[in-house]
Order: sequence, then C-alpha cells, then structure tokens
Amino acid sequence: MKYKVGTRGSVLALAQTDLVIDRLKSEYPDDSFEVVVIKTTGDKRLDVSLDAIGGKGVFVDAIEAALQSGEIDMAVHSMKDMPDQPAQGLIFAAAWEREDPRDVLITREGLTFEQLPLHAKIGTGSKRRMYELRSLRPDLTIVPIRGNIDTRIRKMHEEKLDGIVLAAAGLKRIHRESEITQFLPVEKVIPAPAQGVLAIELRERDTALLQKLDALSDAATARLVDAERTFLKEIGGDCHLPAGAYAREEADGTLTLFALFGNEDGSRLAKTSVSGEDAKTVAKEAADKLKRELGM
Repeated sequence: MKYKVGTRGSVLALAQTDLVIDRLKSEYPDDSFEVVVIKTTGDKRLDVSLDAIGGKGVFVDAIEAALQSGEIDMAVHSMKDMPDQPAQGLIFAAAWEREDPRDVLITREGLTFEQLPLHAKIGTGSKRRMYELRSLRPDLTIVPIRGNIDTRIRKMHEEKLDGIVLAAAGLKRIHRESEITQFLPVEKVIPAPAQGVLAIELRERDTALLQKLDALSDAATARLVDAERTFLKEIGGDCHLPAGAYAREEADGTLTLFALFGNEDGSRLAKTSVSGEDAKTVAKEAADKLKRELGM
C-alpha cells in the first residue's frame, strides 16, 4: 500500500513525520509513504496571538480537512496541539513511546531560572507557561513570541530577551538539545497535556491502517496520555484558559497526575496531584478538585 502522510511544513513537523515514516518503513517494508505538506491557519497567521485566531486547533484545521476529503491517509501532529476530540470521522492511533515531556529554558547568557535577573524578559507563546512562570517569579516580564523553534531562538537574540521557554521534545527531535540551559521540573512547571507525544490521526473507517499503527503503540505511554487528555476534557480547557497535566507511573504501578488550571487572565491558578489505579478516575478527580478550588 502507498500512504500519503500530511504534516505542517516546519522543521520540527517534518522531523516528527520522518520519525513516524521511518518506523513504519522498518515494520512494513512492502508499504510506501509520501509526505504531503499542508499549511494551516496557524502557520499563515504568525502576526496575531492564538487566542485571536481560534487557539491550538488552527494548527490542525487544514490537515483534518485533507484527511476527511481523502487527500491524505494519515497525519502526524504534536498531541499537545490537538483539541480533546478529533474532527468528525477521524480518530487517533494509540500513542507511541513518548519523548521527554518537560519544558526547558534557553537563555542568552546561560543563566538558570533561579539566576535570571529581576524583571528578566522571557519569551513564550503559551498562556500556560506564562502564568506558571509568573507564579514562580512574579517579577518576570513575559514577552509574547510565536513561530517555529528556529524563529523563537532567533527572536530571543534579536529582541534581546533574557530567555525563552520551549518543549524539550521538539528540541531533541531536531537535534538542538545542546542549546538547552535548564530542564524545568514537572512538579514546578507542569507541561501541556500529552506534551512529547506524537498524534497520528486517520479516518475511523481505515481499520487496516489503524491496526498497523496501533501495533507499534506503547501501552505505558497510552495510559499516561489517557489520564492527561481525560483531564483536559473534564476540566473544559481551551486556548483561552491555561491547563497543564503530567502523569507518571509509580513503582507500585499506580499513576500520579500533576494538574494545573486557571482563569483567563491568570489571576487565579491552582495546582493539584492525584494518585490512583485508573487513568480516567484519576483525571476526573484532579479536574473536580481544581474546579472546587477555583469555585467553578
């Protein structure tokens, strides 16, 4: 079979797609794969914030339309950029093994978060990151910044920002991890739900392809992703509200979910951690606790 694989055109998106295709070629040598680059609304509108143009879904709109129309057979995304439900008629394959889920700090002078000077300027395009950083260091000046990894690092230097915060997974996948100044611990800076996980999306009716993709899934990662994305659904998080979720498996097999939620302007932000056996139960308990704390 020949499969057309849709993706955005950034260096990271193409690297992630190559990872998926290389794995599929290795496991299914009789199949062939063609990369189809699709420009999304988020790629076309770099001059405005995500809030103004519809949130994270703008990175997948055109790609999901291409799937629905049959222009492509599957798509590769970052799961953290995906709404809690795929578009009508589409489905996600079970999660493959996860890359590093942490956020990281890159600074111009090699300073750690604790060493940053008073009122340091930090760039990020994420409302979650903005509010988490401010909760740890209220003195920081947060500068909105968008674009791919290369663009953000270049802007850090051009605009004389003290640093920027990015996802470790993206930097590792494009082999730029040497530029990381500091990995931010998940207990302090809770990542986006499913950060570091690739989302492989396809049509529900393509059951043979789904079987091929699911055969390569990682059960441990799938369980953690289930907890994190269930939390996102239960809390009702969207692009206007900061939400974070990170699950880990403990030595005894139970899950611990670290979760964060806040209001639109970041004036109220709450964190919690919940442990238990079942991913969905843990996620719902965490969402209910944060809703009560925030009076929702």
